[in-house]
Amino acid sequence: MKIVLIGPQFSGKGTLARMMERELGLVQISTGDLFRENIKNGTALGKEAETYMNKGVLVPLPLTLSILKEKLKGEECKNGFVLDGFPRNLDQANALEDIVKIDTVILLDAPRDVIMRRCLGRRTCSKCGEIYNTSTYDKPTCKKCGSPLFQRDDDNLDSIKVRLEVYEKETTPLINFYADRLFVVDGSKTPEETFESVKNFLMEKTK
Repeated sequence: MKIVLIGPQFSGKGTLARMMERELGLVQISTGDLFRENIKNGTALGKEAETYMNKGVLVPLPLTLSILKEKLKGEECKNGFVLDGFPRNLDQANALEDIVKIDTVILLDAPRDVIMRRCLGRRTCSKCGEIYNTSTYDKPTCKKCGSPLFQRDDDNLDSIKVRLEVYEKETTPLINFYADRLFVVDGSKTPEETFESVKNFLMEKTK
């Protein structure tokens, strides 16, 4: 299964992708992680991406696609993958079609009040990067490694409003682009409920 996740910020894409990787054996792929992986491994593509990232500018789409294409060739992706956060716009979606045929696109739909609440409640581990929300975990330290949790500077109402405006303008057109393979799930439910809906859909689809 080759799957793309789309949805507004804080709709639960990352959490769902991790659950799909753990429970369904699908590799979670985010372009940010791919850049960091290639930089850490010292690949030629990683070194090129690093020059852009060090300048604080976006990695060009052709380079992003080259890095993604290399990842998809890997043995670990042979049973399928979940693209988390890519594509974000029509240009990226069209370019992605040239390198891989996506089977299913899952849209996590969540109302604005839920998104705002999750934004203000997000906490990130200062060491391992694990993400929590105060609505479900209210301790000050990471339960995985014990390091302190912190709130990102951009997890505030003004920032999320701007990011949602960008999502509405650039990403929502993907709903029509992928209309023939789109599954909409309620992103305001618990991660477990959301995953169960997605799992049941995928099981029916693969019968």
